[in-house]
Amino acid sequence: MVMPMVQLYVVPNNIAKFICLILKKGFDLNLFNYKTIYLYYFCIVIHYIILSSTLLAESSIPRLSNGKPDLNGVWQVLNTANYDIEPHAARAGLQMREGPRGPLPANEIVKLGAIASVPAGKGVVEGGEIPYQDWALKKRKENQINYLDRDPEIKCYLPGVPRATYMPFPFQIFQSDKSFFIAYEYAGATRNIFLSDPGPAPIDSWMGQSFGKWDGDTFVIEVTGQNDQTWFDRAGNFHSEQLRVVEKYTLQSENLIRYEAMIEDPKVFTKPWKLSMNLYRRQGEDAQLLQFKCVEFVEELIYGHLRKKK
Repeated sequence: MVMPMVQLYVVPNNIAKFICLILKKGFDLNLFNYKTIYLYYFCIVIHYIILSSTLLAESSIPRLSNGKPDLNGVWQVLNTANYDIEPHAARAGLQMREGPRGPLPANEIVKLGAIASVPAGKGVVEGGEIPYQDWALKKRKENQINYLDRDPEIKCYLPGVPRATYMPFPFQIFQSDKSFFIAYEYAGATRNIFLSDPGPAPIDSWMGQSFGKWDGDTFVIEVTGQNDQTWFDRAGNFHSEQLRVVEKYTLQSENLIRYEAMIEDPKVFTKPWKLSMNLYRRQGEDAQLLQFKCVEFVEELIYGHLRKKK
């Protein structure tokens, strides 16, 4: 009878209360007097330990004057999701070609050496694999083969959601009782989160339209109206203009946010899927955004061929 009591440390409070009730009413006190009373009061003690721990955890996170978790600050991921959101081994290049004895880096990136390689990653997709439709899986393979020509990041296009969250650049959340705004260092991207339903997006765009609301201590953002010109990563993972993203930001401690994004796109995927990761608060002098307006960095790439020849 002692073993089930240990599990009370990890079950919700309502379950603990239910077990206490069973222990109280499910035994004949005349037959099991001292054992039943012992277990019952032991259960009560465990229940209050759980309750005290929950209250302590809730009180340890910073909150605004309205009682909602305070997400203000500069945040950044510590993962390799921007390379590939699925689990992957390290490889020699972002774009590969067939070699005489196996894959080799594409000719265009050979001189970059290790700089153009891909670090290993455990992935952020729950279940490990994106549920592509057959035709879409083939297109992803084509994207990988033609990475240098197709990845929107190379041309400094705005990253879209959720990719903006896990690029190797910080972003800053500005939150008050009446507003919620996110600014990204990459390309100067921004998102103004509507706190009342604005209706359908008037036009598709790279960052889409965001509508946010609180679900308990979790801030939930629905993102619609994104165009099909962004990728999820550098591995060719893509979507269509039917993409719908539901983000969840849950402050777990003063310096840690748990981020989740549910992905729906019936045109590309066989079913919805989810990615999740941790966001870490930048501290001290690092808690600021610098400029990375990369449009001017790719002018030669995009428009150089239009220059008047002498």
